[in-house]
Amino acid sequence: MEPNQVEQVLTSALALEYVKVKANGSHYEVVAVGECFEGASRVKKQQLVYGPLTDKISDGTIHAVSIKAFTPTEWKRESKLMQLQ
Repeated sequence: MEPNQVEQVLTSALALEYVKVKANGSHYEVVAVGECFEGASRVKKQQLVYGPLTDKISDGTIHAVSIKAFTPTEWKRESKLMQLQ
C-alpha cells in the first residue's frame, strides 16, 4: 500500500487537516493533525488512527504503524519545536 493511499484513507475517515505518511516496506510512520483528536488521550488518538487501517493491518498489508497524532493547536507548537532542532 502506497503512503498516499494510507493518507487518503485517514483523511477521508477522520477529516484530517494534515496527514503525512512515510513507508519502509510494510512499516508506516503517520503524522496526523485534526480536530478529531481534541480532548483525546495519546492512546485514544492512536486508536482513532488505527481504526480506518484495521483491515490492512489484519490482512498483513500493513505490518507496523508508528503514530504521532495532534490537534491543530498541538501541531502548531510541535512543528515550531521541530524547526528549532
